[in-house]
Amino acid sequence: MKEQLSIKSRTEKLSEVREFTERFARHVGFSDDIINKIILAVDEACTNIIKHAYKNSPDGDILISFTFEKNKLSISILDNGNHFEPYKIPEPDIKEFYKQKKSGGLGMYLMKKLMDEVIYSTSSGNFNQVTLVKYLS
Repeated sequence: MKEQLSIKSRTEKLSEVREFTERFARHVGFSDDIINKIILAVDEACTNIIKHAYKNSPDGDILISFTFEKNKLSISILDNGNHFEPYKIPEPDIKEFYKQKKSGGLGMYLMKKLMDEVIYSTSSGNFNQVTLVKYLS
């Protein structure tokens, strides 16, 4: 099973992404708890693209592809904004983060905790791609 959603890099489009993600994940059989985790991870990935790859420019393109086969949900999110080097981002110290009452900056950490796999790559044509994977047990 495969579906795609294309949006512009606007925060008001995130509700459409969340609804699409919920519908797809529910259709393939994930529980409510897991669906909420998937929605949050996809929302964080798209928010990072809007804020960092496109620097809040509302005219960037984001293509989200959902594929489900053999109990594996793969969500591929493509953009052609500024490149991202995830290995340069250190793992946050959560206790210190909360002690300092910081807000923001936990997107990558959350995605890794909520999903089974998070893969970043740059493809030909200068596209950035993040792939989020969740297995249906």
